[in-house]
Amino acid sequence: MIFKNLTNLPTSYGTQRKTPCSHTRKRSNMMLNPLQLKHLNRIDKSDADMITLNLEDAIAPSRKKEALHNIALFLSYMKHSNSFIIVRINPLDEGGAEEIAFLNDFTFDAIRVAKIENIAQVQQALTLLSKDKELHISLETKEAFNALSTFGIDRRLTVANLGILDLLTSLGLPQSIVTQGNPTIDYILSKFLVDAKTAGIHPISFMFQEYNDTETFTAWCKHEKMMGFTSKACMGPKQVSIANATFHTDEHTLARAKHIKIAFERESSKDNNGFMDDQYGFIDEPIYRDALLVLKEEN
Repeated sequence: MIFKNLTNLPTSYGTQRKTPCSHTRKRSNMMLNPLQLKHLNRIDKSDADMITLNLEDAIAPSRKKEALHNIALFLSYMKHSNSFIIVRINPLDEGGAEEIAFLNDFTFDAIRVAKIENIAQVQQALTLLSKDKELHISLETKEAFNALSTFGIDRRLTVANLGILDLLTSLGLPQSIVTQGNPTIDYILSKFLVDAKTAGIHPISFMFQEYNDTETFTAWCKHEKMMGFTSKACMGPKQVSIANATFHTDEHTLARAKHIKIAFERESSKDNNGFMDDQYGFIDEPIYRDALLVLKEEN
């Protein structure tokens, strides 16, 4: 916990500088409401690979300043977190630009901008953002959905989060079609995944709103893993546990990747980039690159 007692919080910001996140895993991205102080107080001990502190849709306009203050206060007294910490701000022209300017002085890992539509807005956010922080975007508009593959303009733009309900509204489609096996949803997921990868941006699949329906959430995670996703937005600890378990690389796959890496690097040092391995058959450079990808996901 960041504070032992939530009834007498400090009246001024602290000076703590959070140590950088020590891993690159992105299996689970848990959304938290910064008006819920008990939840905010535990962000230093969460099992979520990533935590997004939400200033946007879930916060009423009259309470956005309060939520922003809470985020700044808790960040300024937090020494360490096991999670990669993100602040989801409002659209740039609806207070987001001012929120970035205020938050730049605090220590966390990334800003996530809501309802991005075009490259110009990405460039604006990058200009406003401190150089030591990553930029993440929420893909919630039909304009961004159409242009995502062109968004890879800066190495600091690292993650795109699929806001499927807002995207469907932008497309003029009903939210009731978000069911497994619906071809339109599978097309949206596939296009989002491939376009993000084309741009060199990590894709995180949408949040499933029925928090207690863990069976359906698990089914979505398994379906998305089959498609190629490695990350899922989460509403709370139960979903985090499921996402972490589903997107975790099993021991056999990890051992295979390690073996291939060692074998290929040994053989390539002898100018042999294609060879038969006693355990896993033919290995060449594409097989090696896939092994490196597996190992990177587990770091």
